[in-house]
Amino acid sequence: MMAPFRPANDVSSAPDPLNPAQLDAVHHLSGPCLVLAGAGSGKTRVITHKIARLLQAGYAPGQIAAITFTNKAAQEMRERAKALIGPRAAKHLVVSTFHSLGVRILRSEYEKLGLKQQFSILDSDDVLGILKEAGASSDNALARRWQWTISLWKNEGLHSGTVEPANADEQVAQRVMQRYEERLAAYQAVDFDDLIGLPHRLLQRDAEVRAKWQDTLRYLLVDEYQDTNAIQYEMLKSLAGERAMFTAVGDDDQSIYGWRGATIDNLKRLPQDYPSLKVIALEQNYRSTGHILRAANMVIGNNPKLFEKKLWSAFGDGEPVRVIECDNEEHEAERVVARFQALQAAGTVEFKDFAVLYRANHQARVFEKALRKAGIPYKVSGGQSFFDRAEIKDLCAWLRLIVNNDDDPAFLRAVTTPKRGIGHQTLATLGEFAGKWKTSLYEALFAESLGSVLSGRALGSLHEFGRYVNDFEFRGRQTTGAEDAKVLLSGWLKDLDYEKHLHDGEDSEKLAAARWSNVLDFVDWIAKRCGGELENDGGLAIESEKKSVLEVAQTISVIISLAERGDDQNVVTLSTLHAAKGLEWPHVVLAGVNEGLLPFRSEDDDMTVERLEEERRLMYVGITRARTTLGVSVLRRRKRGREFIAGVPSRFVKEMKLDEVTAKEDPREKLKALRAAAAARAQKAAAEAPLR
Repeated sequence: MMAPFRPANDVSSAPDPLNPAQLDAVHHLSGPCLVLAGAGSGKTRVITHKIARLLQAGYAPGQIAAITFTNKAAQEMRERAKALIGPRAAKHLVVSTFHSLGVRILRSEYEKLGLKQQFSILDSDDVLGILKEAGASSDNALARRWQWTISLWKNEGLHSGTVEPANADEQVAQRVMQRYEERLAAYQAVDFDDLIGLPHRLLQRDAEVRAKWQDTLRYLLVDEYQDTNAIQYEMLKSLAGERAMFTAVGDDDQSIYGWRGATIDNLKRLPQDYPSLKVIALEQNYRSTGHILRAANMVIGNNPKLFEKKLWSAFGDGEPVRVIECDNEEHEAERVVARFQALQAAGTVEFKDFAVLYRANHQARVFEKALRKAGIPYKVSGGQSFFDRAEIKDLCAWLRLIVNNDDDPAFLRAVTTPKRGIGHQTLATLGEFAGKWKTSLYEALFAESLGSVLSGRALGSLHEFGRYVNDFEFRGRQTTGAEDAKVLLSGWLKDLDYEKHLHDGEDSEKLAAARWSNVLDFVDWIAKRCGGELENDGGLAIESEKKSVLEVAQTISVIISLAERGDDQNVVTLSTLHAAKGLEWPHVVLAGVNEGLLPFRSEDDDMTVERLEEERRLMYVGITRARTTLGVSVLRRRKRGREFIAGVPSRFVKEMKLDEVTAKEDPREKLKALRAAAAARAQKAAAEAPLR
């Protein structure tokens, strides 16, 4: 039998001991376990300590899989595990997102799914283009609706042959889905939903593959379990098998993603599917003060409970939760900025200690204007990703194409960007030819009979493009290490004359230079990965040895899909409540807590009980982002379209039951008083100073 692995730090002798409930969760190894982790209750700490406990119990690092939802969460979990168990063991842990685990399975089992090893992973724009073509429509909004509907169906484990349309629109979407599936198969490509759907389908139908992965991943730790959808739950059941050696960590009070397929029913199903399930509640909060937690408990107490849980804190009551009454949106922004300035005057706080959270994206605009006027730096969470920029997508298309020559969307972007004299008519003829012979555009390019439908000049341009792609692929396969990769990629950009392409396409030299700077950053990003400088990116557990450019390109689609560019800038955060989940700040304002905004409701919207309960959970998430102070702003009147309507405070404000502990405040008056007090202290100090 394998000797137990000894982590760098023993769980029982950790300098910062776990509380009794956390210890119970860490030491339960005899069967399925559900850890109900309230907001700020130290769930990541429990997961990392449980990894250490599993190693002590004899599990090999590679047999433990810790699965979460975002690249950022996976990276944090890996770093914290490394600090506890040491880098040697951490290197072999499977710490990944659901989608990265799906990629791992697909890369291993591609043949059983009829894929080639270098299949492509399409991004959202690629999918949209294919759907428009499959549905013979140029309407972006309609194609987006198809995309959303098809995604929801896939997340329920459905495909075009098993969907039962509920109306005429869904009948159209089903037909588009069928043609879309045919095109994905022809392109040897998958979309983001397939990264879960295809492994799930394979694990269900193939007993040999299922047994292999159950033996490979012998213990599963699942973070943010309440955010799983139906197909993720079934995939986890397949991986857990009859042994059911897993720990699910989640919180039914923080289930806020029903609109994108997550279902709280997965929490209900666990005790039904696993009668021996041990349920452990983590109720001690290590984030917020007592007043903040009481408000959160009061609100969420109006929802029905799957499991009993009530947060408490050892930090004391702290400041009361403040209601900030405002005339309208502009007045609200002014008062919030004044509140931040007052808090700064009262102590040593930085801009990054403040956050404004709101229900809808449009609410950010007026806060941006007020912060700019006050000279306060800020960032809007959920803004355009680095990888969403057109210049980065152009280069990614080339990299996708050298990985998978059958990736038609990548081919079309690469062959037309920058322009090289290959027009739309030439590409349309090539497309018809490829469709007739059921081949990819790139493969059709080299067919001997293509000359029968294309002129010599057009054919020559296509062949020149094809030869360059082949040469780039060959060099990419041979080139390893950061320095050599940078030389190759810099030469590639020069061959494309890409800098000139950017300057030709922009009226502003400053904007063109900024886009070129992004391109150079991207080259550095790839080169570092070729040099093995980053061990874990996008949850893919990239090994530390050198990689070829082609090997890095093979993982680039999923890395980009999962990328979240965190930063430590000293700026105020403006964020939607959904995007704020999992984050925290010392000082938080919940903006626009009015009926119609939170809970959100459009004019013709019937608020179902289920919708209201999810909106209440969203309010609970917002409250529990705050560590030290929480402000809740309400509007006396608010804009709806071009009109003003009377503002009705949200029912959630009343549910917080703040009357006994909340003082109404005007931060401008508080700021004036604080400045006067500071001036008085300075005057007194000056008077008492000895004469020199």
